[in-house]
Amino acid sequence: MNKNRVKNILLDHMIEILLVLVVVIMAIVSPNFLTPANILNIFRNQAMKGVIAFGMTMVIISGQIDLSVGSQVALSGAIIARFCRDLPASTGMSVGMACILGILTAILGAALIGGIHAFAQHRFNMPAFIITLASLNVLYGLAGVICQGFPIANVFPKEFIFLGTGTVFGVIPVPAVILLIIFAVCFLLMTYTTTGRSIYAVGGNAESARLSGIHVFRSKVIVFAGVQVMCVLAGMMHSAQVASGSFSFGRGWEVDVISAVVIGGTSMNGGVGKPWGTLMGILFLGVITNAMTILNLDIYLQYVIKGLVMALAVFLSMYQAKAKA
Repeated sequence: MNKNRVKNILLDHMIEILLVLVVVIMAIVSPNFLTPANILNIFRNQAMKGVIAFGMTMVIISGQIDLSVGSQVALSGAIIARFCRDLPASTGMSVGMACILGILTAILGAALIGGIHAFAQHRFNMPAFIITLASLNVLYGLAGVICQGFPIANVFPKEFIFLGTGTVFGVIPVPAVILLIIFAVCFLLMTYTTTGRSIYAVGGNAESARLSGIHVFRSKVIVFAGVQVMCVLAGMMHSAQVASGSFSFGRGWEVDVISAVVIGGTSMNGGVGKPWGTLMGILFLGVITNAMTILNLDIYLQYVIKGLVMALAVFLSMYQAKAKA
């Protein structure tokens, strides 16, 4: 292995190296950090934002962005909770069936919102930043209307609650299992399918992709609808975890989600990024957050550190591209 090859390997795996470094330091500082219970706790806490991050990875690779993800988390939880509360009382339907109808409604609504985002961006060339910023407020308002300003609590069937609080083999949290499944699906889609290659091509140069015969609009619909559906899944897990639906859920999640994607090496310019990098970014943020909690750092200082970490990630990404070039 020559010097340049070693350099490229180090640049390609920079986030993994930093993650291992932080883990080693925390293992020395706190003996409780590397315990199985704490590791599983990191996965559980990052699962909901992580699921959305894989959808966001595809969106950003395609050269777009979606700022409405946090509000969609709240809206989906509110819809399902309202179905579970009102349908059994008004129609005599079982809570389980009402929950299923609520989930299907939330998924269809989320896919429709994603389709609208793709259509507005593609047909009218509106910046995705503006479209989804508007949706952020619209969806948040709809969630508030559905909840009537108050959380809807203790209305879910026990099978639904299992999504947020259950364990597999009595040890592994269900949210962590869902996170890994979504990672596997996203990895396979982006690595081995024509759809994945089309998304990369559209993000690299949409016009060249169109001239090559790629259906650009369809690729945009897939990524925008996909991230919205991932938000529904995250909203289900979050609502199940706290046994309620509320318009306040998911507020500000878009920042952490985009941070994980960027830290994982996905370029905001589009065309570059990998699901594996996003997984590392999710774990890196989870480890940093967990470490700050264990060290009992001031909550406001935690925001400062998270912001600096994101800025450092962007700098390292730019340096990586320049150094490899």
